[in-house]
Amino acid sequence: MDFALPQELDALKARTRAFVREEVLPFEADPRRTAHGPTDELRRDLVAKARAAGLLSAHVPREWGGLGLSHLGKAVVFEEAGYSMLGPVALNIAAPDEGNMHLLAEVASAEQKARFLAPMAAGETRSCFCMTEPHPGAGADPSLLRTTAVKDGDAFVINGLKWLITGAEGAAFAIIMARTLVDGVDVGATMFLTDLSAAGFRIVRALDTLDSSFVGGHAEVAFDDLRIPAADVLGEVGKGFRYAQVRLVPARLTHCMRWLGAARRAHDIATAYAAERQAFGGTLLSHEGVGFMLADNEIDLHTTRLAIHHACWLLDRGEKANVESSMVKVQASEAIFRVVDRSLQVLGGLGMTRDTEVERIFRDVRGFRIYDGPSEVHRWNIARKLARAATPAEPAAAGRAA
Repeated sequence: MDFALPQELDALKARTRAFVREEVLPFEADPRRTAHGPTDELRRDLVAKARAAGLLSAHVPREWGGLGLSHLGKAVVFEEAGYSMLGPVALNIAAPDEGNMHLLAEVASAEQKARFLAPMAAGETRSCFCMTEPHPGAGADPSLLRTTAVKDGDAFVINGLKWLITGAEGAAFAIIMARTLVDGVDVGATMFLTDLSAAGFRIVRALDTLDSSFVGGHAEVAFDDLRIPAADVLGEVGKGFRYAQVRLVPARLTHCMRWLGAARRAHDIATAYAAERQAFGGTLLSHEGVGFMLADNEIDLHTTRLAIHHACWLLDRGEKANVESSMVKVQASEAIFRVVDRSLQVLGGLGMTRDTEVERIFRDVRGFRIYDGPSEVHRWNIARKLARAATPAEPAAAGRAA
């Protein structure tokens, strides 16, 4: 396994790093960063800069205006973008749009790509992905899906309630997951596309959440007899869960990539502070209590990067990486949180303030251990695979001495 980056990718990494530092970081004090995420006005300003720099939607296939990056290419560029939480917004690689663009590129019809993917890849529109439901509906357990889509002539009528729908406010369209009934028979989950201007799609309320880095925030949405033409089914009827894996497996990894960049930013801020701040006869960094925390940060950052790159290497080879993405998601989300938590601790009282970006990163990164599957669910799935693969223990050798 060759760990050296191709020359072209190394150059793109440097370009992205310079862009984020020179063009994006100055926007971090912009008042348009609100409690419910950056405003669409701020997003458009950032996107315009990335477009001018030739860095917009780098993950999208070239035929739709992107750079057609491999999974490894995404790992490199997304980490650099994540160095500022506004970086993914600027490059148009933030969730949920990044995952939705990947899904559309893989599954959508030519007409659907022209209608939904093209303007989103150009940074002109946003989207949302409507899957999670409040109790007693589907959360980590998708089998509890309660939103229904009933076949009615040449259309489907959708009713249900979703929540924690990222980016719904201001989105141009939604991808909806619903349990599908055809002639009274449950044929499984299906994905549907709909413009948010459609009658029957209603934003119930904006949710106040710990994080604040997603454009459009998080919302609760309701479908009241939302009528969707059969032509707006995404893929095939009844294959929604299969398509969900098409989206979620790489999306787990792209979350890891972006947050790795943010964790590295927190670590850099803490290290610079510890190298300068004086206490007890020396700099903070000269004391083992602080120096060891920063050393542990280096270890977590390094091992997380290796894990991400290995999973991307598997995907680029065409291998299935469902379990690997689960393992990386758990390892990365927990290691990244440790890095940011230690960084805030090193900063002491300064870390509690918004004088540095670390306080905001700390609040935002906490949710990463929950969305795209809580750590406990991924561990459970990994354990179930172990149970299926386990062979019976060899019997004790006959006559073995006590």
